[in-house]
Amino acid sequence: MAGTVFFSVSVSLDGYLAPDSPDELMGRQWMQLQQWVFRQKHFRENLKLGTGGEEGRDNEIVRDTFERTGASVMGRRMFDAGEEMWPADPPFHTPVFVVTHSPREPWVRDGGTTFFFVTDGVESAVAQARAAAGPRDVRVAGGADVIVQALNAGLVDEFHLAVSPVFFGTGVRLFDRIDAAGVGVEQIGVEPSPHTTHLRYAVRRG
Repeated sequence: MAGTVFFSVSVSLDGYLAPDSPDELMGRQWMQLQQWVFRQKHFRENLKLGTGGEEGRDNEIVRDTFERTGASVMGRRMFDAGEEMWPADPPFHTPVFVVTHSPREPWVRDGGTTFFFVTDGVESAVAQARAAAGPRDVRVAGGADVIVQALNAGLVDEFHLAVSPVFFGTGVRLFDRIDAAGVGVEQIGVEPSPHTTHLRYAVRRG
């Protein structure tokens, strides 16, 4: 049986997912947004950031997110930013389907990650990711535009927001251009931690 399609992202208190410019990734605001995840042992091991790290509930959430994922979908903007920063062994270890207008041959990396470039839309990318994931889940990794496209197309089953105690003021807002009349949500979980608040929602369509 096919798994679920989900996304799991960190957002600021005022609803931003990322800075305006990819050049600002890894900058002060973005690091404040992501500080909860960089503290976690599983995340540090997966990105080869060294030993140590926290092993509490936040770490369990990070580990569970990676372990449930059998394939990922992302937009070209996210891929272009990551291509410069990811190590030779990227942190996915599964097939990744990149939604783009520019054809490109699959990019094979170490550790089981292969990037496939999909030029016929997010629906096709999610369908290919479902086939590749088998019984495991498909994660829509980002960015915001691809997440909203997937939500508006009725492709997302559930999502997790880690709300970090930081304001951006400007940047890439997560739910810009959401079909508010067509996408409904039901809150299914709230879990605070010292560094973030985890919110979980099931998506209700129609």
